Amino acid sequence: MSRLPTHRIRQRSGATLIEVVLTMGILLNLIFGGVEFGYYFFVKNTLVGAARDGVRAAICAGATNTTVNTAVAAQMSAAGLANSGYTVTTTPTDITTSSVGNSITVTVSCTWGTAGRGFRPLSLIGATKTVTASAVMRDEY
Repeated sequence: MSRLPTHRIRQRSGATLIEVVLTMGILLNLIFGGVEFGYYFFVKNTLVGAARDGVRAAICAGATNTTVNTAVAAQMSAAGLANSGYTVTTTPTDITTSSVGNSITVTVSCTWGTAGRGFRPLSLIGATKTVTASAVMRDEY
């Protein structure tokens, strides 16, 4: 019965360790980059939903800008983004002046640096980037 030389096993384990160290950095960057972009798309999708809820509230009879802001705030709170420094803009500026058949636009925006809990492990997306979403519906009432 012959035995394998032990010096070859040691050389291989050292090479394996170097390979793991070199690839781990790349893998961690890919993972954290994916997490950051995933969180960006979560924030963007939340803003789209908030704008949609705001415009739905705006087209109802007797709606005011306060009604729109309340609908948007409810959506943002449900997603955990209530304190993200978002702004709500409507077109027309005062939706009570809108008449039947006109379009109402609600836009919700915030800067990426204030969005959510600020989870940006690699800071791939600049903190000053504006994340914006709009929704448009026709005034039916």
